[in-house]
Order: sequence, then structure tokens, then C-alpha cells
Amino acid sequence: MHDLATRRFYLCVGWRDDMATFLPKVLAGGVDVVQLREKVLGARAQLPLARIMAPICRDFAVPFIVNDYPDLALQSGADGVHVGQDDTSVEVCRTLLGEDAIIGLSTHSSREFDDALSQSATYFSAGPITPTPTKPGRAGTGVEYATSCQRRSERPVFVTGGVDADNIAALVEAGLRHFVVVRALTESGDPKGSARAIRRALDAAISAVPIEPT
Repeated sequence: MHDLATRRFYLCVGWRDDMATFLPKVLAGGVDVVQLREKVLGARAQLPLARIMAPICRDFAVPFIVNDYPDLALQSGADGVHVGQDDTSVEVCRTLLGEDAIIGLSTHSSREFDDALSQSATYFSAGPITPTPTKPGRAGTGVEYATSCQRRSERPVFVTGGVDADNIAALVEAGLRHFVVVRALTESGDPKGSARAIRRALDAAISAVPIEPT
């Protein structure tokens, strides 16, 4: 079973014809969680791609998660599923996929996060902290929302919204520890190099965080 608490660099990626070559590059660059997030195609249409991604992630010992569809997770051999507020419930996903499955839950407000804490999700996402084309029509929540979620949760909270190599250190300084990256990798002409740049910036920022006394 994968420990999400030790993982900080989460890629969301939609359908790509070059996935078999793209995915190993970003994994070699330091991505340590992968989600197939394809909002146009249904579960059946995504299955061939998910079956390509699952063994690649397994080779890198990286958890592979699908978006929205627990049945797609079962059929593709994924490690779990990520759902939103209006998708299949966390409890139904848990029943279908089992106690060891990774189940993520999106939150966009304090009320949603308060409710999420009572559910059996493995991790949460918070944001987007700034408006992003990957979530059209959704306003940014701001950094304070994400940091308040992290403070209240013993489970990982992955922040979404425009994360890249230039701003990740400031987000770590603000108190965040787990990050979802999309366009900085999916739109890069050098995905491996971009992943390495983000990984270096993230690791350097984390290493500079003072150790709290026990």
C-alpha cells in the first residue's frame, strides 16, 4: 500500500496520444503520484489508456489514480480513484475498491472540507488556489483556504491551481506540503526537465523548513 503522506508531487493528466513516452519522462523527473483526469471521455473510452498508464506507474513504484470512475480503477488495475463533490461518494468507492485503495476527494470551501474530514478518504485536494483553465468557471480559493485545510487535517491535502517551479517554494513557505501540477508538465516541451525543475525547487523548499520541536 502506498503512503500518500510521503508524496508531494502529483500530476493530473488527460488523454495524450504520446502517454507511453510522456509518462516515463515525468516520472523519471520526480513525479510521485499520477492521476488520469479526462473530463470528456467516459470510463469505457479511457480504459485502454489507463491500462497503458498503470504498469508504467507500477514500474516506478508510483501510485496511479483515475478520476471519477471507481469501475475504471477496478478494470485498469489502478491504485484508486479521485472524486469530486458531485461524483460517486467516498463511501461507495471504499466499498467497491476496498480498504487499501487510495481514494481522494476534492474540496473547494471550508464547509466542504469540514464534511470531508468525516469521510474515509485517503487524501483531500484543496483549491484551485488561483483560477485555472483545467477547472473552468471555478473561482480561486486563495492560499489561506488551502493552508487552513492542511492545518486541520492529519491526512495529506494536495493543493491545486497553477503550481509550477516558480511559485512552489512560496507555497511551501506558506505551510503547504503536497502539490498537484498540470499545465507546467502537460504543456511543457521538455516534460522531464520541467518535472526535475519542480522537484528540485520543492525538495529545496521542504529541506529549508525548520524542524518543529517534539
